[in-house]
Amino acid sequence: MPEHPTAQYPTALGASSLEKITLLGHDLAEDVMGTVGFGELAFWLATQRRPTKGETRVFEAVLAALADHGFTPTAIVTRLTYLSAPDSVQGALAAGLLGGGSRFLGVTEDTGRFLHDVLDGLDDQPIDDDGWDAVALRTVREQRGAKKFVPGLGHHVHKNGDPRTPRLMQIAHEEGLFGPHLQLFAAIGRVHPEVLGRTLPLNGAGVCGAALADLGLPLELLRGFALLARTAGLIGQLAEELRHPVANDIFLSVDLNNRSVDPDPYEPGGPRG
Repeated sequence: MPEHPTAQYPTALGASSLEKITLLGHDLAEDVMGTVGFGELAFWLATQRRPTKGETRVFEAVLAALADHGFTPTAIVTRLTYLSAPDSVQGALAAGLLGGGSRFLGVTEDTGRFLHDVLDGLDDQPIDDDGWDAVALRTVREQRGAKKFVPGLGHHVHKNGDPRTPRLMQIAHEEGLFGPHLQLFAAIGRVHPEVLGRTLPLNGAGVCGAALADLGLPLELLRGFALLARTAGLIGQLAEELRHPVANDIFLSVDLNNRSVDPDPYEPGGPRG
């Protein structure tokens, strides 16, 4: 019988031998541990190129911006899952991460993709704010005409401005990394009141998506970076839950205050039907 060739699975990431571990072509113990910060390493792993100091600063600012926002649904479900299964820290963390969607965390990816699609449709990129404003105005009008929201626009708490947005834009400017995604996003912030008739803040999740896209990170992974940041926040939520538990109070608040009502049969075409 013919011999089958030996299977090969090439990777430039981690590999182990009897004597050492290599990562991205470097000796893990000698060249990476104690030398490369975690944020820098996360960027490096995703792109397989070592980021500059400026790129690392912007990237880590994004991670900090997305790490924790208090008692959001992702944090609450993590605490409640730990209450139910204290033997499964991984389950509690996974429960919180699975809640990263279109309303929480997923906005980072949605905004980055949206801005990228707009830029991809341009013959030439504007060279000044007036040009970016014209593109942004057309974009917001098109979204309004299609009855679609502009991702990254609006915030349920920070009605007068998300404090993360100007700070991240400032950092990107300081590092020479205020690229076309951030320029378009900033322009949307300037012109949208003309179309919508009201002023909405550019939210932090959206500006993070714009910044990550300007760093050249894969659009398919933008939500992954948001989840990476939130993992640290959820670990913090669990650490606080151990010291100052609130999950049982949340559970009892619902359990002791629920009320029985008559069935509400589903009807096709009805509300949410």
